[in-house]
Amino acid sequence: MKRLIITALFCLTAAGVFAQKVGDTMYVNVNSANLKSSTGFFASTTGTVRYGDQVRVLGLKSKWVQIRTTGNATGWIPSSSLTTKRIARGTGASASAQEIALAGKGFSPAVEAEYKKSGGTANYAAVDTMERITIPDRDLLAFTEEGHLAQGE
Repeated sequence: MKRLIITALFCLTAAGVFAQKVGDTMYVNVNSANLKSSTGFFASTTGTVRYGDQVRVLGLKSKWVQIRTTGNATGWIPSSSLTTKRIARGTGASASAQEIALAGKGFSPAVEAEYKKSGGTANYAAVDTMERITIPDRDLLAFTEEGHLAQGE
């Protein structure tokens, strides 16, 4: 019983720390993200936010957050693209967007260099090429409709 109470208190505390509320100030924690006119992957794009941008929460719906940027653009963004932690952007020793993405995956340029020295044969140029590929939303929508696939929210 004691373990159940402690677990319940921990869960409630964690939920309170990570919950987003209307009026909160948050920060974009992805390299870039499209603002959408409504919740859903295939909603039209109304703007773009970049890593570290400060935003204000206007509304919440499932896994989506409606935000307003400092430039007064509004739209919906996945909640996973936001953090309550202030993101400092600076010069000098700050990490590049690529380094941040790699660190999020547990992989850094230093780890890559060490892997190469140990005789690793991964084709990094091919991975870099694949990461640069973008598919327009209209093509993705056509693909899902043609294949009778679920479109999610």
